[in-house]
Amino acid sequence: MTIALRYAAYSDVGCLREGNEDSGYAGQHLLAVADGMGGYAGGEVASSIAISTIRRLDTENPRSDEMVEVLQNAVVQANASLSQRIMEEPQLENMGTTLTAMLWAEGRVALLHIGDSRAYLLRGQVFKQITHDHTLVQTLVDEGKITEEEVATHPQRSLILRALDGKSPVDPDVSINEAEVGDRYLLCSDGLSGVVSQKTIRETLEAESDPHAVARKLIDLAIRGGGPDNITAVVADVVESEADPAGPSQVVGAAGQRREGVDEGSDTPARRARDLRENGGDTAEMDPVEDENRDYGEPYGDPYGEGRGNGQETEYRRRRWWPMVLVFLAVVALVAGVGYYFGNQYVQDQYFVGPSSDGETVSVYQGIDTNIAGIDLSDEIESSDIRIDALSTSDRDAVNGTVPFESEQEAVEHLDTLREGIAENQNAGAADNAPEADTGADTGAETGTDGGTTLGGADEGAEETG
Repeated sequence: MTIALRYAAYSDVGCLREGNEDSGYAGQHLLAVADGMGGYAGGEVASSIAISTIRRLDTENPRSDEMVEVLQNAVVQANASLSQRIMEEPQLENMGTTLTAMLWAEGRVALLHIGDSRAYLLRGQVFKQITHDHTLVQTLVDEGKITEEEVATHPQRSLILRALDGKSPVDPDVSINEAEVGDRYLLCSDGLSGVVSQKTIRETLEAESDPHAVARKLIDLAIRGGGPDNITAVVADVVESEADPAGPSQVVGAAGQRREGVDEGSDTPARRARDLRENGGDTAEMDPVEDENRDYGEPYGDPYGEGRGNGQETEYRRRRWWPMVLVFLAVVALVAGVGYYFGNQYVQDQYFVGPSSDGETVSVYQGIDTNIAGIDLSDEIESSDIRIDALSTSDRDAVNGTVPFESEQEAVEHLDTLREGIAENQNAGAADNAPEADTGADTGAETGTDGGTTLGGADEGAEETG
């Protein structure tokens, strides 16, 4: 009886990042997760180089007493490859990557870890984290300066103390342990462990029997939690097998897209898969990439019906995004509804006095004197017999420009004010005509008096003459 692995690997760009800097690998003897840093291009390159370098161990099948040395040498080589790439492309100087890798041989497992990606083990009723974060906040927790609860809100929670960067010596944690049938391992980037609680991770690992279902459910949970970072999950079950078949390896994330340093030949299934990926241009979520060996043993040929050609992954991504689309549409509808309600309330509370539809008389309107997209935002609620041409110049100009009011009563009362203005104008006109008639009479009287005076003067002259 031989111990073998049943595994699944998935990676997702998350909700906020533009590109995927995570890389993951799952094979018959090797599991690995790398979380790149240093910007989209730099992080993508760093994690791809790390995974592409160590994945060769999956086919070498070392003895159990050589696993630690072989794994360490591969990581040193990966770090040297990063250094060489930086020399060739100085703009990548700040790139680096975490790396958590597990290598199996003869029923034993070697674990190598550097950075803050994590590995968990579920063994029966026992669930535990089997890596130790190389971060500042973890150091503060170890020293008792902060609590586990304070880590999530600490301003320097993302500061990593150790990583593969091509400049510093490699200083990973390494351990070796016995594997047991029934063990379930999870390797993940902090895009998962930083969003989904360990309690929820454990419950998910216990609830799902299929590693593919577990990995996808964990990524879904991280996305529902906001998906602030790239998310990668590799799940593997230790099982018994009659043989030790070379199962289909899975490369996900940036490494699945870039395939750094891997010589695939000119016409192989893997090369064709790579070409299809690059033509598609999708680094947001990578499907598992199958290696050249297609003559797999029965237990690992395609045990879960998850073949690339059956369309299940496409359907899965479609189902996963639907809740987010529906939430977005619901929010848009809510905002539009609230805006319409309060906008309508505001419009309905406004009144003004302006020209009627024929432009000859004055009317009262409810709403505001404007239109949007051809929709008039006012209604004529009361007409009048007040002619605009009968108004004074100032009142006519005010009505033509519309006079706003805060209530219907005030607007209606303004009609009475306009009527009073018209009446005053008419009375003033009548008053202006009356003095002109009096003046004529006075003039006549004055003329008559003058005549009399003249006659009197003549009389006086006559009297003087006599």
